[in-house]
Amino acid sequence: MQENKSFSSDDVDRIIEMAWEDRTPFDAIEVQFGIREQQVIALMRQEMKPSSFRMWRKRVQGRATKHLKLAGSQDHRFKSSLQKQISNNNISKRA
Repeated sequence: MQENKSFSSDDVDRIIEMAWEDRTPFDAIEVQFGIREQQVIALMRQEMKPSSFRMWRKRVQGRATKHLKLAGSQDHRFKSSLQKQISNNNISKRA
């Protein structure tokens, strides 16, 4: 992780949550938080138990949905037109 980049505990929790999600690519984490895949991996290694980190790495390694270049155009999920857009990780009325 970059030395000059410091995150609040809420940001760290959100980065970890996004990293665990199957359909959230590392590129989305980079757009929202400004850290690349290798920095996400370093953060996960630092914040998680070793066994949890190994389980996560095994899960995401080579997963096409975590890498936009590998995913291509195979992600054609339905999205309701009523679904609110999330920008810069601000979700309205989130507790």
